[in-house]
Amino acid sequence: MAAPQKLKTVKSTPFSDFVRNATLEEKERVYLKVMEKAWARQEKIIEQARKM
Repeated sequence: MAAPQKLKTVKSTPFSDFVRNATLEEKERVYLKVMEKAWARQEKIIEQARKM
């Protein structure tokens, strides 16, 4: 039977640090900001499509 392979340790990223360490309020604030930008882009695309 083969010995179990050791998993590689990967370098932490700012995003993974945020996901692990941010408070619920911080995560919610970032989520809302991201969603607002996505909604604005989506509205822009819809408006451009209407002009066609």
